Amino acid sequence: MQQLKSKIFLRDEAKAWLNRHNGASEVIRVVPSYAPVGHQCYELYTAYDQSGENLGRILFDANGYWIYDGEDLNIIEQEQVAKFIINYVEIL
Repeated sequence: MQQLKSKIFLRDEAKAWLNRHNGASEVIRVVPSYAPVGHQCYELYTAYDQSGENLGRILFDANGYWIYDGEDLNIIEQEQVAKFIINYVEIL
């Protein structure tokens, strides 16, 4: 787990570019989901597949630590997604 420097989170669904461990790349959907008060949860899905395969989820706690709940992403891929969420800036 890694600590956040900021409490600003992704609020709406967004697409992220993910560099996979096998050398391939893909776009995933990061979708805010229900979480207990003080926490943030994001469901991860493949972006352009008909089925929208669920890749797991990332939960951020009240202290800014995150944990991945799933089996499809390795630690480097998990860190990519967490950094995307942490650094996401909405264009107004």
